[in-house]
Amino acid sequence: MTSSPPTADVDLFADDVLVDPYPTFAQLRELGPVVYLPRHDVYALTRYDVIRGALADTATFSSRAIAFNPAANDALQGTSLASDPPVHTELRATLTENLSPRALRGLKTTIETKADTLVADLVTTGSFEAIDTLARAFPLEVVADLIGFTGEVRANMLRWGQAAMEVLGPMNQRTAENFPIAGELYAWCSQVQAEDLTPGSVGRGIFDAEARGAVPAGSAGHIIHQYLGAGVDTTIASIGNLIALFAAFPDQFDLVRADPTLVPSAFAEVLRYWAPLHAWGRAVTRDIEIDGHLIPGGSQAAVLLAPLAAGAAVHHERGDELTSSYPLTAPGSLSRAR
Repeated sequence: MTSSPPTADVDLFADDVLVDPYPTFAQLRELGPVVYLPRHDVYALTRYDVIRGALADTATFSSRAIAFNPAANDALQGTSLASDPPVHTELRATLTENLSPRALRGLKTTIETKADTLVADLVTTGSFEAIDTLARAFPLEVVADLIGFTGEVRANMLRWGQAAMEVLGPMNQRTAENFPIAGELYAWCSQVQAEDLTPGSVGRGIFDAEARGAVPAGSAGHIIHQYLGAGVDTTIASIGNLIALFAAFPDQFDLVRADPTLVPSAFAEVLRYWAPLHAWGRAVTRDIEIDGHLIPGGSQAAVLLAPLAAGAAVHHERGDELTSSYPLTAPGSLSRAR
């Protein structure tokens, strides 16, 4: 017998929730695996098994509505973020092909030199504001060279990247204020040509893939949008989270300093512990029952990303501990609990 899911008067995009969503997510998790949020007219998926199952079922939980307002979803059509297989598979293959170790081998020395120079300069200051001068500065410089951005685009990367993420929420004041800025990015991506990007860059490689038919015609700009619209802000957030967590867990920082081979697992552990995104939308294509609760077709689900991590962390008894040496291949290595 099916029933309506419990209801909660929660604003997922309130300032206090965005700063620290975990207490709110814990409350929702206690209510049930599915909770209806009338403020956004969405069904929140709150528990690990349910979320994992939904992400694997793209036929029922479609990526065509990842944002929580229709204008952003319309603008994202044709991108890998807002597409399902087989189109998503084709677009993602081009993304990953251009970010593979082989593809990036020629940029390795340049990236390492930039990192060494930035860190050396910051160390000489003795004290610095970590978000502006490190977490933001390094990704902006590297992504600009990687994709081949020049001129106007290079100067606008930060504001465009931030705005592209801010407009994914419901149509509140924050979203409305950022739409004009995100619109600049959408407009540029819709008309960018190969010659606008630096020769030999990943951006040029995407246009090459389009020319040989590896991705649909006209999709190169959409793919480049993903690097700038989705990649910059989340990378900045992840580096900022890493710095904050190493300050909170100095023993883990000491471990990584003593053994630099732990860097990859440490960064993955930061993603586990403090996700750079807190919620992602999905369009529900058919009526579906989850643990006796009905989610109607035509509605929207909110996938709460932190509970996905939390469930695995509980299963593997890792909880609130940050463990930089945790093996990347271990079950639950990208999970989190609070």
